[in-house]
Amino acid sequence: LSSFYGVSKEKIYVGNSSDEVLSFTWLAFFGRGEKVVYPDITYSFYTVYSQLYEVEECIVSLKDDYTMDLETMSKIPAKAVVITNPNAPTGIALTLEEIENFLKNNQDKLVVVDEAYVDFGNESAIKLIDKYDNLLVVQTFSKSRSLAGLRIGFAMGNKELINGLKVIKDQFNPYTLDSISNLV
Repeated sequence: LSSFYGVSKEKIYVGNSSDEVLSFTWLAFFGRGEKVVYPDITYSFYTVYSQLYEVEECIVSLKDDYTMDLETMSKIPAKAVVITNPNAPTGIALTLEEIENFLKNNQDKLVVVDEAYVDFGNESAIKLIDKYDNLLVVQTFSKSRSLAGLRIGFAMGNKELINGLKVIKDQFNPYTLDSISNLV
């Protein structure tokens, strides 16, 4: 991952699926009662994590054309915003410019960009992690890489964000990847 994306290893976290990475994101960065914003038609596990960890959901309706209402998402006072890009199940993607504009206008929030389907025709926000300390990009090996059975997910962000995920992993289970997955 470091070589492929040109990102230093200290800015990469690898876990047992992107679901685990996302779950650890909720545990590491959102406290009970804090708010997290995401659209109403998106990956259903965001609600599961929010309810499980007692994080307040701020769900924003999609626009009539099924695009995310970034303006409304930006206005809600919250700890974090989760953007699925491209959004599942709509398949509608934001441009890198739209994500960067959102980051510029929300530097006081953690912005998690879930890119499970990014390789199917969209540009990754990974190239922005050195520019924005509040950006965490999450991907999976399950979709475009066709390796769902290995259960490998990863996150990229600044060193502090990655260390936050590692702290949760070490408290939860330091051996979340098997030896074969570690070779990939």
